[in-house]
Amino acid sequence: MPDDDGGPGADAGPGAGRTLVGVLGGVGPAATVLFLERVIRWTDAARDQDHVDLVVLQHATVPDRTAFVLGRSADDPGPVLAADARRLAAAGAGFLVLPCNTAHAFAGAVAAATPVPLLSAVEVAVDAAVGVAAGVAADVAVHAPRPEAVGLLATEGTIASGLYADAFAARGVKTLVPDVAGQAAVTSLVYDGVKAEAGGDLRALDGVIADLRSRGAGAIVLGCTELSVAARATPPGLLPDVVLVDALDELARATVLRAGRRLRGPETTRSPALAGERAAVS
Repeated sequence: MPDDDGGPGADAGPGAGRTLVGVLGGVGPAATVLFLERVIRWTDAARDQDHVDLVVLQHATVPDRTAFVLGRSADDPGPVLAADARRLAAAGAGFLVLPCNTAHAFAGAVAAATPVPLLSAVEVAVDAAVGVAAGVAADVAVHAPRPEAVGLLATEGTIASGLYADAFAARGVKTLVPDVAGQAAVTSLVYDGVKAEAGGDLRALDGVIADLRSRGAGAIVLGCTELSVAARATPPGLLPDVVLVDALDELARATVLRAGRRLRGPETTRSPALAGERAAVS
């Protein structure tokens, strides 16, 4: 008798021949949930068994990453993330993902804790922005020219860490960041809006984005997964012709491919934000 949720033709055993993805989650919780939703969205699946196998550690009490990077807290997230990586490795994860940009400042601690590789959200977002992530964000390469400069919307911790600036510099692209007032608006949307579950969307940053564009940004990178949550709540058509590259979305696509699954076809998966057709990510 077939399994009640598997149906005929299911794999011979649970996860047979599949790569298990370990998700270092909870940083923040809403962003992790959105990441999982995006993985489902981008997977070409006709049944349950076609989807990606994941083990998710929703560890919301990991110390604040930005506070530590900026020296405002002595509570180091590195050892906590390292311990979580070992737990996921012990669970059989073939590779790890971390749906938090700032937490990538502690990727070294994760790498030292386990040989299980970490798929970098920063690297896949940067590749998408410069149009070289073949098969991951081909719509960017088709619809947007390689930019000479990109605007980065991220936490103060991510900016201070140099994660994106270094990765873009290695590809010959300049990184532009908001001015003091603009960064304050970004920080408020992240912490007072999304993390506090008080809502908010990218309309709060329209002036910041306009300023980055006026300074020469050919694309805007959403380099904070809380901003990905805000983008989801943003009404369509807010910023026509702005190319937004969402790091969480790119990580979800790359995860599907790395796990050995297929992406949905371009007619169903093209992200309007990435294609520059509108700002909101549906």
